[in-house]
Amino acid sequence: MAEIKPFRGLRFNTEKAGMIEELVCPPYDIISDTQRQSYLEKNPNNIIRLELPKGETPYEQAKQILNSWLEQQILKRDEQEAVYIYEEEFSVNNIHTKFKGCIVRVKLEEFSKGVILPHEETLSKAKQDRFNLMKATNCNFSQIYSLYMDPEHKITNRLDLLSSEAPQIELTDNDGVTHRLWVVTDKEQIAAVCDDFADKKLYIADGHHRYETALNYRNYCRENNIGNGGENYVMMMLVDMEHPGLVVLPTHRIVRDLPTFNAEKLLEECGEYFDIEPNIDTTAVENRLKKLYDEGKKAFAFYSGNGQCTILVLKDIGVLAQLLPEKSKASQQLDVTILHTLVLEKIFGIDAENMAKQINLTYVKQFDDAIAAVDNGAAQCAFILNPTRVTEIRDVAAAGEKMPQKSTYFYPKLITGLVMNCLN
Repeated sequence: MAEIKPFRGLRFNTEKAGMIEELVCPPYDIISDTQRQSYLEKNPNNIIRLELPKGETPYEQAKQILNSWLEQQILKRDEQEAVYIYEEEFSVNNIHTKFKGCIVRVKLEEFSKGVILPHEETLSKAKQDRFNLMKATNCNFSQIYSLYMDPEHKITNRLDLLSSEAPQIELTDNDGVTHRLWVVTDKEQIAAVCDDFADKKLYIADGHHRYETALNYRNYCRENNIGNGGENYVMMMLVDMEHPGLVVLPTHRIVRDLPTFNAEKLLEECGEYFDIEPNIDTTAVENRLKKLYDEGKKAFAFYSGNGQCTILVLKDIGVLAQLLPEKSKASQQLDVTILHTLVLEKIFGIDAENMAKQINLTYVKQFDDAIAAVDNGAAQCAFILNPTRVTEIRDVAAAGEKMPQKSTYFYPKLITGLVMNCLN
């Protein structure tokens, strides 16, 4: 099963680089150009210069900056191999919680081996970007986020014991999330952690593009007889799938630029498959959806303006088995599958290719942003979803299938820049 190893992490030398709070950043794919510039104005040594390089030759620039920072000792490699314990503490939806896992090197395995399992589709453009960066720098600047099953919570308990002292790094970011990092170098303890994963499968939660890129880079190194073995591994953050602090938020869909959009006709056609609850105020819709979610119902909300939503509750889950017989039960019963199959494809004619290219569909994290997009005319309508359950992610991955893009949003994101993995 999963083979994990400690590694000599590459970390900021704050004596030369500046305060760690000014050196880290969120994942590259959620940072705007304005935010990027703001990070660099605070500190030009921010990791964003490596993780999201810009300019005419961005990847070459990242390589030059990395080499320069190593020479200046802005970045220093730890002298001993370590397992890095990472914790995030945060508040969301009026709940204060935290979760903890370990950052390690994980041996790359083809998905077909069933050791490391994906759950979402990926985009080729994003993979090409990450491949070019990896080829130029031979480094992982951010960690892939993966889950594992451990019913007795043996690993989490071990990590809690190993992180009982004060962390080596602690900071609170702009979103109020507190990040802590412990560096474990005791060889016996490291060996115990590695042994704990010997019978584990890993389920990718966030970072599918980076994992597929790592596979491509490994293959590239093999084909060109370069590398020294480090390319066979990738940096991952591993978290217990049943950790009480895990939070998955929904990703809503907004529809735009359809040549023939008719809200009344849509709802009329939806009546074949859904029980319809009209005139739900936008201020009440999230609570109504949560109640249905807690009851195990398959439901989402439709909004086309005027401050009133319509709740659509699936009448019979069996209809998906008829329409998608080639899919597993786990995939058939996903809220996003139901929405995509019965509404976006069947009624609107937005097929999978259209969704992937986001021709008529945009993915939105925040409820208020989805509503605002309709109210200001940027979108014709919005679909408000409940979050995907972690157990659903596990079951789809275990069936060897993938969810539609943007089916999950693990919150908070893992911060970039606490520790990096140089593949030498």
